[in-house]
Amino acid sequence: MTRRVAIRNHSAEANLFARRTFIAFCIVVLVLLILLGNVFTLQVESFEKYQTRSNSNRIKLLPVAPNRGLIYDRNGVLLADNKPVYSLEVIAEDVDDIEESVAQVSQLLNISKERQSKFFKRMKRKRRFKPVELHTRLSDQQVALFSVNQHKFPGIFVNARLKRYYPFSDLTTHNLGYVARINRKDANKLEQEGKSENYAATYGIGRLGIERYYEDMLHGSIGHQEVEINNQGRVIRTLNYTPPLPGKDLTLTLDIELQMIAKRALSGKRGAIVAMDPRTGGILAMYSNPSYDGNLFVHGISSKNYKKLLESKDLPLINRSVQGYPPASTVKPFLALTGLEENIITPTTIVNDPGWYQLKGLPNKYRDWLPWGHGKVNLRKAIEQSCNIYFYDLAFKLGITKISTMMERFGFGERTGLDIHEESKGIMPSVAWKRARYNKSWYTGETLSVGIGQSYWTVTPLQLTQALTTLVNRGERKIPHLLKANSELIIESSGNAYHQITPTVYEPQAPLKLKNDEHWNVVLDAMHSTVQTVGATAHAAFKGAKYDASGKTGSAQVARRKQGEKYDAKTTSENKRDNAMFIAFAPFEKPEIVVAVAIENVEKGGGGTNAAPVARQIMDQYFGDRVITSHRHRFIKQPNSASTHQAREAE
Repeated sequence: MTRRVAIRNHSAEANLFARRTFIAFCIVVLVLLILLGNVFTLQVESFEKYQTRSNSNRIKLLPVAPNRGLIYDRNGVLLADNKPVYSLEVIAEDVDDIEESVAQVSQLLNISKERQSKFFKRMKRKRRFKPVELHTRLSDQQVALFSVNQHKFPGIFVNARLKRYYPFSDLTTHNLGYVARINRKDANKLEQEGKSENYAATYGIGRLGIERYYEDMLHGSIGHQEVEINNQGRVIRTLNYTPPLPGKDLTLTLDIELQMIAKRALSGKRGAIVAMDPRTGGILAMYSNPSYDGNLFVHGISSKNYKKLLESKDLPLINRSVQGYPPASTVKPFLALTGLEENIITPTTIVNDPGWYQLKGLPNKYRDWLPWGHGKVNLRKAIEQSCNIYFYDLAFKLGITKISTMMERFGFGERTGLDIHEESKGIMPSVAWKRARYNKSWYTGETLSVGIGQSYWTVTPLQLTQALTTLVNRGERKIPHLLKANSELIIESSGNAYHQITPTVYEPQAPLKLKNDEHWNVVLDAMHSTVQTVGATAHAAFKGAKYDASGKTGSAQVARRKQGEKYDAKTTSENKRDNAMFIAFAPFEKPEIVVAVAIENVEKGGGGTNAAPVARQIMDQYFGDRVITSHRHRFIKQPNSASTHQAREAE
């Protein structure tokens, strides 16, 4: 059988191969063109875009925290410093046997097992080339001991950071506040205010007082360190450094020596002292006792210590200088001025004081502190002897509306504007206030109690100093303030730097104007007589003073008593005993200082016995050896009854 053999067409196969080769070549050329186009796009058209992305992966900005501004008193004494705090840190990858090294250094520096355990937990959450704290707040002895032995512990080193330090501890806490660690609430607030970026490297923020009020000035502006890192995040080198701008230094009106005297004068007592310059409104001293050490909060206060502060019966966390007290008789000069302005009384108006006051048709009797009364008294005697009956009668004739209206003009019931956030408004009662607060009507008997600084009325020692400042300035009002000046760094063309103190300007308030300016003199003369007249309530406390002082005493009832019930401090529980109050200014003709003192739950006596001697100590320190006398007549008279001693005891 014959087999046919196909003859291959070489020409056709050659053409087919040529076509396939051409198509493959075209594909290769097309791919090359696409690659070249992508290279052109990456290297030319999108160079800046990808260069930026490359640098962002290679270059990192590390925030650098600014140094916090310092705080000084009026004489340049440092009140708030930045003190280096030393911590022991470990870089795990540089340590051959991490467990053995940590055990040895812990034995050397007496580091507890608890701290070691926390270190190993923190180390697991960090990269091996990152430093991890083993111990914070090393003592100087520990730093010195480790420095001698550091060669034995490669990979372990001491690091220093600046943290806030208050050299006078509890003496300034209620004024300065303190710096504490930023918590979640702080972080959220900074985020809302658009300030979180400026706090990227900051661990602490101002809490309370000056530290909080002037936080923006004290904090400063963040700096940056531009570094190159590898793909593991390790810093290879520093490329650029932008230094932070430190916070501004602040100078306060406080006199730390007056603060020391205030603390000494209130030793063993609960209360507050505020001293102010009536010419400027600058606070010279403001101390609340007991206080606490703000340094405890800088590094994070322990639960045990915080609980101790919270549960203390003396309530050291409260700033009593800006919290409300019943003003008692310290407000009688302001009520007298109101009576003069409303033509209810004159300087010669006589009121008979038999020892009690009674409203017609009512059985209750409102007692004077002197059981047998003061007899016939005019305005001057009513103030210098603190006659309650005179002011019961005056309050009744004035009515609560006229009283509250005038007292609000002196600033009672409103914040003074002091540059801290913790200030209380106090309470200036009125018909509308009681209706809004209790939904009850106002009673005439409550007006009588207001007439001697009792009932619902509460004032802060700071409000008393501001009101007294308005009184001695004859209507010119001042805003109390702690900030005197801020220190601004000025760079001269020569490159030298110096600090220029720029006074802070406080907006003046509208003056309090009277219908008759002579009324100022009537009330001020009566306050002068209260200190300078033998037998007056504040005379004994200022006997022998080299300066010419004036003032007004007060004893505030803090617990309700039954009609006719006799008060006996010895048999009354401590928290229900009367408070002692006192306000004063000196010298009489051109006052340089006003003082308000409040002492809680005194065991014996009243304002003249307890609070006035405290004000005397403040003024003695302020005036030093200066002798300042008045050209006015000193109202000296001989005591005419056995009431002289009791006047000093009661008021």
